[in-house]
Amino acid sequence: MRRSVTACPVFVIVPVLALALACAMAATPSESRSSSRPSYEQREPSLDGTGRFYMGREIAQVMGHQGAPWLERPERMDEERPDLLHALLDLKPGMAVADVGAGTGYHSWRMAQKVGPSGRVYAVEIQPEMLTLLATNMARRGITNVVGTLGTVTDPGLRTNTLDLALLVDVYHEFDHPYEMLAALTAALKPGGRIAFVEFRGEQVSVPIKPLHKMTEAQVRREAAVHGLEWVETRRELPWQHLIFFRKPAP
Repeated sequence: MRRSVTACPVFVIVPVLALALACAMAATPSESRSSSRPSYEQREPSLDGTGRFYMGREIAQVMGHQGAPWLERPERMDEERPDLLHALLDLKPGMAVADVGAGTGYHSWRMAQKVGPSGRVYAVEIQPEMLTLLATNMARRGITNVVGTLGTVTDPGLRTNTLDLALLVDVYHEFDHPYEMLAALTAALKPGGRIAFVEFRGEQVSVPIKPLHKMTEAQVRREAAVHGLEWVETRRELPWQHLIFFRKPAP
């Protein structure tokens, strides 16, 4: 368990790189030899884990497209308060933002309304089936400024220095290659652009989510620091989740 207009609806799916799921679970020799970045380790997997460890954290199993109904469950309005989350994101008309691990587009269409017709939401997924569901949802709502983007487990397929904000809702803990993905997302941010991690609070046992699908604030901050991202603030208004903001420093 994890999370993760104008007249004529237009939804574009951009296939950026070939899907690389076959190699997702194994650390490569280059990963283990690298001394300039944290390495990956492969151990015996736990019940909900992959057995792949990064900076002491076991990476959680990905929720497949079969779990899409859970993303659209009515209870999510009370459990996660997307209305409050999007108010805290401080989105403005004309912004370019990414919804990374967009799933069915639960957050994409809400952000699309905030950034308006002059803005863009890049809905990033590694599962083509999710992008198909997302496209259907955008067409049903008449949303035309969401760009479906097919990435891989190592690259979200976003252009360098183009984003004002990247939003990761209940998905970072599932990245099979968190170092590579976060490096690519950092590169995609404009100087001064922000990245927002939304993760169920690992410090709080009462949050009814499986442990590997939660993260502590300290874990998120430690892993973001590897990429030179500057912590901005941590908001705690959401019922069960952290909202942790970082900024890409200006050169």
